[in-house]
Amino acid sequence: MIPLAERLRPRNLDEYIGQTHLVGEGQVLRKALDAGRLPSMILWGPPGVGKTTLAHILATSLDRPFYELSAISAGVKDVREAIDKARKSRFFNSPPPVLFIDEIHRFSKSQQDALLGAVERGVVTLIGATTENPSFEVIPALLSRAQVYILKPLEKEQLIGLVDDAIVRDEYIGKQGLVVKEYDALLRVSGGDARKLYNALDLVAQQADAVEGITDELVHRVVQNNLARYDKGGEQHYDIISAFIKSIRGSDPNGALYWLARMLAGGEDVKFIARRLLIAASEDIGLANPNALLLATTCMQSVQMIGMPEARIILSQTVVYLATSPKSNASYEAINKAMLEVKESGDLPVPLHLRNAPTKLMKDVGYGKNYAYAHAHVGNFVDQDFTPKEIGRPTFYMPGNNASEAGILERLKRWWPNRYR
Repeated sequence: MIPLAERLRPRNLDEYIGQTHLVGEGQVLRKALDAGRLPSMILWGPPGVGKTTLAHILATSLDRPFYELSAISAGVKDVREAIDKARKSRFFNSPPPVLFIDEIHRFSKSQQDALLGAVERGVVTLIGATTENPSFEVIPALLSRAQVYILKPLEKEQLIGLVDDAIVRDEYIGKQGLVVKEYDALLRVSGGDARKLYNALDLVAQQADAVEGITDELVHRVVQNNLARYDKGGEQHYDIISAFIKSIRGSDPNGALYWLARMLAGGEDVKFIARRLLIAASEDIGLANPNALLLATTCMQSVQMIGMPEARIILSQTVVYLATSPKSNASYEAINKAMLEVKESGDLPVPLHLRNAPTKLMKDVGYGKNYAYAHAHVGNFVDQDFTPKEIGRPTFYMPGNNASEAGILERLKRWWPNRYR
């Protein structure tokens, strides 16, 4: 039987749920369709929010031929064959076919390079779908030729609407006369992913009856026994990465290794894991051990070069190092405080003595005047103001309680005794 998500896939924008900031009246993609234009684009958003469906709708609405590849299984040869088919399908001045690449973040540089020429020459209109930040995963040359549109997670009311629509409109479930008495469990197992929601509903409907209806207890009983059937990409993706980071922050290498193993066993992208380690090295370790960021950066570069299965060893080494490092979130807290100050005080002018003075006119009006060059003073330090007078001398950074930052604190006390005591 065709899965429920396919049976109820929207055929046009009026049936499409969510992403009103892109497809609502007067919004960018709706206007593009109304004008008969379709730019190459990257659709970036979490799983199950309608990236593939939107690509289909955009192509069919403009009557464009549609070619689809999955980055998981396609190689350079498949890309070239799809481009060749697209080229042969064009007649005279007809608009280019749509080439849809699902999970484009999994394409290697050589695969993306194979796409570039066809996109540049207008042989195809590229629509790529990704759950990962395209700034990290798509080569700059390709990214510069595509618009990036961010798709948002579906809201609770929208997910409930999908359930209510399915139990009435689906050709199979609609015949059962089911009533949904409780939604919480369905929404919880879906995690905001419409595809998971449909899969869970499909499973539950097979064992529900019109008298009992669909309850939280029934959902738990049925779905828990079938979780692996629809949990694409590893169990509880966001929960597991959360547990992973919290284990590192909590200095438990064993817990961190367990969650790392869970992610690797579930097929998680090693580059995604490495990026999370980079963030943890700065957010949770920071200046308590500055080498942590260097090792995490090297880890990121290494796993990209090597790939699995050997990448697991590099990840393991980095995870253990980060988990056993002293911790400090002082830099993280400092930038948050500074950004809050900017938000509250607005765009204050740069003090004259700190301004650049490349011309005589700028010097004449006071740019750079009275600036004290630190290296010309004892200890390479001189007391002067480095922030606008309106905010005085704020203290955003407060060193953490660890050996490395203890030395930093002592220097700050000598330089700025009124700020650090």
